[in-house]
Amino acid sequence: MKWKLTARFLLSVLSIVIIVIFVNTAILVGLLTYRLATDSDGASATKEENFVREFQKYIEIKNGVPSISADGLEHLHLRNAWIQLLDVNGQVIDAHFVPEKALSHYTPIDLIQVYKYKEFDSNTTVYIGNKDDFSYLIGIQGSGVTRYVMHFSGTSILQFIGKFGLFIVIADLLVATLVGWLFGRTLTKPLYAMIERIHHLKDHKHSSDKAPGGVYKPVFENLNEVSLELAAHEQERKRLEVMREEWISNVSHDMKTPLASIRGYAELLNDEKLPLSEQTEYAKIIEKQSLHMQDLLDDLNLTMRLRHQRLPLTLKKVNMVPFIREIVIDTLNTPQYELANLEFETATEDSLHQIDEHFMRRAIMNFLHNAILHNTPDVSVLVSVDEDSITISDNGRGIAAEDLEHIFERYYRGTNTEKTTGTGLGTAIARDIIEAHGGTVSISSEEGKGTSVNIYLKRNTQ
Repeated sequence: MKWKLTARFLLSVLSIVIIVIFVNTAILVGLLTYRLATDSDGASATKEENFVREFQKYIEIKNGVPSISADGLEHLHLRNAWIQLLDVNGQVIDAHFVPEKALSHYTPIDLIQVYKYKEFDSNTTVYIGNKDDFSYLIGIQGSGVTRYVMHFSGTSILQFIGKFGLFIVIADLLVATLVGWLFGRTLTKPLYAMIERIHHLKDHKHSSDKAPGGVYKPVFENLNEVSLELAAHEQERKRLEVMREEWISNVSHDMKTPLASIRGYAELLNDEKLPLSEQTEYAKIIEKQSLHMQDLLDDLNLTMRLRHQRLPLTLKKVNMVPFIREIVIDTLNTPQYELANLEFETATEDSLHQIDEHFMRRAIMNFLHNAILHNTPDVSVLVSVDEDSITISDNGRGIAAEDLEHIFERYYRGTNTEKTTGTGLGTAIARDIIEAHGGTVSISSEEGKGTSVNIYLKRNTQ
């Protein structure tokens, strides 16, 4: 994996270098072409050649004898130039402003020598022109035009360019490879660390390392956050797993107890000599224990349906004031709670909400019965109803902070529930029922001062 990342990076760098080489070559050729086309020396050379070519108009031939007009002499003087007129044999028949080194007779080879090379001085360029049967040499001093004679072979030039170009390409590729390797290590080293961190996360190895600087810093910071969150979730999962195992153990124990009672009393009922009164008493005990087991199974079934959001609600518009008042009255009419100090108050007589009466009654009664059962006998419980909320408060012993933190968790039983029966799912089920109706529930408590359950429901707008 490491070499794949480095190879991809190097391939990208080499591709860029090759493209740059071709582009630079094209630009160089274009600049050279433009330079040659617009070079000032070239313009000057063309201008001087035109002057020499057109100078024949200043040469006058009378009776076969050539001469230079006054205008021609004036132009020669202005250009700091000299002139020699030659006949067909190369003999000088007229001359003006010529240097001392000038010849009086020119052979064909002399003309070539003078034209190609600077035989007079390094600052003079000689041009050749002709008119009729006469020729003329014009030398211009200080024109800035220089002639160079080059001898070359096309094959050798191409070979030289090929070797030179190959050398440049090889050198550029070596430099690009070296630079790419150096930068590749700098850029890909954090990637290796990133991949290693991801493998650690996959293997459930959660740690928070120092984030390096540069472009990868936000990535490592996010990986650290993910690692911390996964570590927290892992701890929470383990804690819930322990709680679930404990709860299963408790539920198993709770089911074994009624089963043992049912079995024992069923064996006693087999005694034909058992008085009728005792038979009736034992039958009631068996019925009570069977109902307790049914409650356990119902809670298990309900909590699984709520957990997977498969609770079928039959909603209808209900006024919560008489609905809650009826629950309070039914509780006081129950022999188990007939002596409870339970009060009801309302700030309104109109609190309409869409609810499933069966499940909402189950949730409210759970919170209400908890307030009575898990407190001292002289506890006072107040149930109040507002337009959008229901509050169940008491002045009892309160809930410990460590228990309050987990109050809505499944499989959790608080420290003040040792002497009461139950499945440990009641509060979680009640909370899930409220949320299934689109509401929220919160519990606040302080040890020694009591507990308050606050239920908020969506107000019916239809």
